[in-house]
Amino acid sequence: MLLARFLGAVIDQGEFTLIDSRGRAYNFGDGAAPRVAIRLHDKATERRLLLNPRLAAGEAYMEGKLTIEEGTLYDLIDLIGRNIEAFEHHWFSDFSANLSQVFRRIQQYNPVGKAQKNVAHHYDLSDDLYDLFLDSDRQYSCAYFDGTHNDLERAQMDKKRHIAAKLLLHEPGMKVLDIGSGWGGMGLYLAQQTGADVTGVTLSTQQHKVSQRRVEDLGLSDQVRFKLQDYREESTTYDRIVSVGMFEHVGAVHYLEYFKKARDLLNDDGVFLLHSIGRMEPPGVTNPWLRKYIFPGGYTPSLSETLAAIEKAGLWVTDVEILRLHYADTLHLWYERFMAQREKALDLYDERFCRMWEFYLIGCEIAFRRMGQMVFQIQIAKRQDAVPLTRDYIANWERSAETDATKAAE
Repeated sequence: MLLARFLGAVIDQGEFTLIDSRGRAYNFGDGAAPRVAIRLHDKATERRLLLNPRLAAGEAYMEGKLTIEEGTLYDLIDLIGRNIEAFEHHWFSDFSANLSQVFRRIQQYNPVGKAQKNVAHHYDLSDDLYDLFLDSDRQYSCAYFDGTHNDLERAQMDKKRHIAAKLLLHEPGMKVLDIGSGWGGMGLYLAQQTGADVTGVTLSTQQHKVSQRRVEDLGLSDQVRFKLQDYREESTTYDRIVSVGMFEHVGAVHYLEYFKKARDLLNDDGVFLLHSIGRMEPPGVTNPWLRKYIFPGGYTPSLSETLAAIEKAGLWVTDVEILRLHYADTLHLWYERFMAQREKALDLYDERFCRMWEFYLIGCEIAFRRMGQMVFQIQIAKRQDAVPLTRDYIANWERSAETDATKAAE
């Protein structure tokens, strides 16, 4: 069996059993944990797993054509993650990845109209779905853990505070543009905590509807506004720009366009804080299953291609911070919360969707734990003296904001 020969060449860690469609069992690995056994239910699935394992594994699980006989889905994906280096360097897998490189530019082509369709695929799902696993502010991006707790609400608040500190909003009324404003949480935090005048832009109709309602409910219509608009159509200039979890949807072919537009929208003494998923490896391609079912048009940038575009746009990089396991911990909490509410998700969609969402959340967590994914925050400016020359101001602002929040809660 060709699939068994392939697996035998790439699985060294863990204990893995494959039961094929005829009921024959094949064993691989070194016998250490995790121990996983899967069953494939038809020969077509066996062929697809051999020809395109990155896409076929998730599809087979979604369709019930791959079932787990021993262990859990988490164990299976973790086992894959433990053996990913051998998998990536196998000649057959390497050939498949190189083939994807040929279509890289097409896969990441996101002009104005297509970008909105890609966003709608993921962010315009049922509004109730995201309430099942996100925090109360619907922060759908990496939280910030200080190592003392695993409280999602607190970690997401700390993320907003950390970003605000880097934006240097030292005067009320400073104009802020939030590119990819989501459900409005980041923009509303900046407005309430610093007195900033915030404009947010999003391509998701559902997110726009919710964020506008939140503004009205809080009575902040004179200070905060959210627009259903592509950032490329914005023309006003701003003191500060923030973008959290949106850059992953830009596509490498649009990076220079993105940073040139940011430069045009930023005042001469302005500051731009970019928060994005990244990869610690050279530029690559998006996992085909993730691209097809979760984030069409999406791509995780490398630091090298991001910094190259910033340089070409004539901007200063004034600070870079790498958040390594923060997103793995965030995703693990999202998965636990989703599974605790899985029956509600089943009422919203169906079993296939729930399996897809499980595969998505676990797969992304393991990608951050074992496959070179991370998050970077890049502070950018037009002038080299736009921010202080040492980083003390970040911690000082965070301590002050935390003290104010504690006093307000008492």
